[in-house]
Amino acid sequence: MRPPTTVVVGSSVGGVRTAQALRAAGYPGDLVLVGEEPHLPYDKPPLSKSLLAGSETADDVRLFGADAAQAADVRLLLGRRAVRLDVAASELQLDDGERLAYDDVVVATGAQARPSPWGAHPGVHVLRTLDDAEALRSDLLDGGHLVIVGAGFIGAEVAATARALGLEVTMVDPLDVPMARILGPEVGGLFVGLHERHGVATAFGVGVEGIEGRRGALRVVLTDGRVLHASTVVVGIGAVPNDGWLASSGLLVDDGLVCDEHCRAIGSPRVHAVGDVARWWHLRHGERVRVEHWTNAVEQAAVVAHNITHPDDLRPYTPVEYVWSDQYDWKIQIAGRTGRSRHEILGDPATDARFAVLYGDEDGPLAGLVTVNWPKALVTGRRALAAGTTLAEFRSGLEQRDASVGASGAG
Repeated sequence: MRPPTTVVVGSSVGGVRTAQALRAAGYPGDLVLVGEEPHLPYDKPPLSKSLLAGSETADDVRLFGADAAQAADVRLLLGRRAVRLDVAASELQLDDGERLAYDDVVVATGAQARPSPWGAHPGVHVLRTLDDAEALRSDLLDGGHLVIVGAGFIGAEVAATARALGLEVTMVDPLDVPMARILGPEVGGLFVGLHERHGVATAFGVGVEGIEGRRGALRVVLTDGRVLHASTVVVGIGAVPNDGWLASSGLLVDDGLVCDEHCRAIGSPRVHAVGDVARWWHLRHGERVRVEHWTNAVEQAAVVAHNITHPDDLRPYTPVEYVWSDQYDWKIQIAGRTGRSRHEILGDPATDARFAVLYGDEDGPLAGLVTVNWPKALVTGRRALAAGTTLAEFRSGLEQRDASVGASGAG
């Protein structure tokens, strides 16, 4: 009897951590990790920060080298693109025609940057891959004026990195207050102020009508008639899941691969999904969700690995959402669901080195929180979110703990 085979499709953090977790759980079979990019697996959060700044190299952000893969007995197939999943035959077809038989398959193909709707002019970049980051860094080193279209996490992090490199930066976003849907307008405004204090020009509440020219001499035409002259442009307008290759599989695909609470594809329990491409039923929220965050991919990988190795003891995946972002001297950490309820701010963002924003009703459970330079508040907040602690109880405990630390002089 042949040993079982699991094929993991996608070589970013979700795929790598799934393979590692399978081995850690004692998976006895063959493991194959397929990646579309030719590079050894690498971590993506540094692409907009340390790697773009030049303080780290591609080797520094490596997730899984050839030696580690060999030690874990994982077969790497890099530079190979999955083109079709034949569920009935339990086979994965690659772009060169090779077909890989599997007992379980994990879809971890992530997401891709939403392409520029204004054309792919030289000097106009998106940022999602190592090649993207290296091409963008090359242009940023030439200096000049950088225009960033989109003021989400990617745009904000690129702005902070570019300012540190000495570039002039303008951020453009059609929303009056970027990230208002995530954080609410008042809290989103704090991040606008952060960038403006660091010399970033902003054009919010206005869209982009067109981008013209080429590297070093680009023109960004705004919907209010203004024209921004730029050496380089970054388009950061979101991401779309890499699920197109599943179109002929017969699986339910709707803004990601649709899964049950155990991260198994609907109707196909030997097909699993991890990371940005997964849309699964979240028992705590009572709805299907898709989350594009590093921590989600890591935590989801552990659950999927458990469910493959313990099919008679399935675990549902019910995470507390978490994401972080480094911008200038702010370490921003966000947990739970923010922006959907009332909020209150602990501390003064204008004068304090750290502060927190709590979301939820006074007598109801804490719904979410944002912390800036306050890691202990974030850690206790994630526990409170998982436990269903009320906002009032969490605030009281945080204030007492903070007063105790201050009295002891522990900092």
